[in-house]
Amino acid sequence: MDYILLIVGLGVLLLAANYLVDSSVAIAQRAKISNFIIGLTIVGIGTSAPELFVSVSSALSKVPNNGDIAMGNVLGSNIANIFLILGVTAMILPFPIERLQRVRDIPFLIFMSVLVMAIANDAMVPGLDSSLNRLDGIVLLLVFIGYMGWVIVQKGKDPQKAIQEADEEAKSSLAGKNPWLLWLIALASLALLIFGGNLFLDSARKLAVAWGLSDAVIAITIVAVGTSLPELVTAIIAASKKNPQLALGNVIGSNLFNLMFILGVASTVRPLSFQSINIMDYVVMLVATLMLYMVIHTFKKNKFDRIEGVIFFVAYVAYTVYLLLR
Repeated sequence: MDYILLIVGLGVLLLAANYLVDSSVAIAQRAKISNFIIGLTIVGIGTSAPELFVSVSSALSKVPNNGDIAMGNVLGSNIANIFLILGVTAMILPFPIERLQRVRDIPFLIFMSVLVMAIANDAMVPGLDSSLNRLDGIVLLLVFIGYMGWVIVQKGKDPQKAIQEADEEAKSSLAGKNPWLLWLIALASLALLIFGGNLFLDSARKLAVAWGLSDAVIAITIVAVGTSLPELVTAIIAASKKNPQLALGNVIGSNLFNLMFILGVASTVRPLSFQSINIMDYVVMLVATLMLYMVIHTFKKNKFDRIEGVIFFVAYVAYTVYLLLR
């Protein structure tokens, strides 16, 4: 039954996230909010809604070491996004890495990976436990706001391109629907996200106990891959439409959002403490990000090649085996 509830919870999460984004975009467009702002905020938040609700639900739970699933979900999602999603995408169709991604986004993702690794591992200082407190959460949220501002300013240097990108991102299947219906769909989707998040989380915890695995291992594997399904589907569709470079932007945005916004919100709601998260998990996330940067300079310059995709996929399989054996 727990397997069925896990799948049902995940399905509810993904479906509710999709309808929440669509209804929110349609509402924002009716309110004459620019597509650029919609694409930068609502759509970006929406693709990471499953991770957000699972992590916040974990933070609000009163179980000891409530941060294991929250942090495991973020670490596992970031690792899966880079090794699994980008690896599969590059194997299907190699793609170029754009200049802003090379000089701004990937280096900043490395910085954020190091920052989270540093502030979450308090246990390395004698007398302290590994945790993210409310001050850590506020710092992460402030960095997120600063980064969003930076992106807006830089995109503003080429307004035509920014508007074009926003128009592509900010499309809603619910455009033109009655405003009351849109608000009803948005509220119902939000309620379903909360329900689905709790159902998915409870089932994952029960499976962890049944398999004799820690919350952290379950979060880094099953929970992380499950909540990363929107990014995986987006990447495969983008590759099939001969536009695989969209997958890289989606993955980088999702990983940054996970580190800054999701951990920031979760630890501000309630401080997170960790027991089963291993320093190796942070290291693997950092190594994955560094390998993403190395792709710029290896084989064909500024391009994610098929052989690099195979290396990334094998690295993900190896890490998963390590998790199950540790």
